[in-house]
Amino acid sequence: MLVSRSLGAWGSVLLAGFVLAGCGSQVNRAPVEDRGTAASSGGSMSSSAAAPKPLPGAENAGKPGYYTVRPGDTLIRIGLETGQSWKDISRWSNLENPNLIEVGQVLRVVPPASSSSSGMAQSSQSDSGSGRAVAPVVVAGGDATVTPPATVTPAPATPAKPAASAQTGGDDDLGFIWPASGSLIAGFDEARNKGYDIAGKAGDPVVAAADGRVVYAGAGLRGYGNLIILKHNNTYLTAYAHNQTLLVKEDQSVRKGQKIAEMGSTDADRVKLHFEVRRQGKPVDPSRYLPSR
Repeated sequence: MLVSRSLGAWGSVLLAGFVLAGCGSQVNRAPVEDRGTAASSGGSMSSSAAAPKPLPGAENAGKPGYYTVRPGDTLIRIGLETGQSWKDISRWSNLENPNLIEVGQVLRVVPPASSSSSGMAQSSQSDSGSGRAVAPVVVAGGDATVTPPATVTPAPATPAKPAASAQTGGDDDLGFIWPASGSLIAGFDEARNKGYDIAGKAGDPVVAAADGRVVYAGAGLRGYGNLIILKHNNTYLTAYAHNQTLLVKEDQSVRKGQKIAEMGSTDADRVKLHFEVRRQGKPVDPSRYLPSR
């Protein structure tokens, strides 16, 4: 009888121990789940804190007068595609290093005064070649001290003629000439050839197709070799690629027929001149602008 009572007491003790152990195991599991929840919430907080900062100019994405950088872009190519000087784009976009641009970054590709006003600003944009000399972050008021004389006062005068032609198309007023005397070996194809390929011998002269200003001279654009880009007004650019020697420098003014380069084969399979006409950055068929021959 005493043994059975002892066994019963020990059984009660063991049973109570198991119950307590079970409760203890439940208490030990709960903090693990809480830590997992806290870790996940902490992770979301840290990930949001570590979210990348918006790229420069992102607030202007999609707006007229702005360009979003795509893979493979350089300022030179963006200038060619938008009809602007890469130096102007760098200044308007307030770039500290024009060689460092990021995919998704948004650049200003029109003068500040042009994008800050509407309606009549389009005509002032066409006329204000001096807008590129303005500091990049100047508001319209600051630019107005430069723009009105170029826009209004000299309108009947010869210096305003290229600007007026930019508004109406500019092909007749510019009077393009052939940039080289060789035979045409490849015509315009918007998908495969954005201009004319003209044959010749190494060293043959390459001349400016119209009066203009050199906005690029160098070999920084893949596929073009030694390249010259001339800006004729706010609508038209011409490009001269694969040259052997460049004879002009950036920001230099040139006259129609002036020798600007010597024909070559840089970044090409043969000696030739690749010549492009671009209207507001878009390649157009040179046959629409060059005289027949």
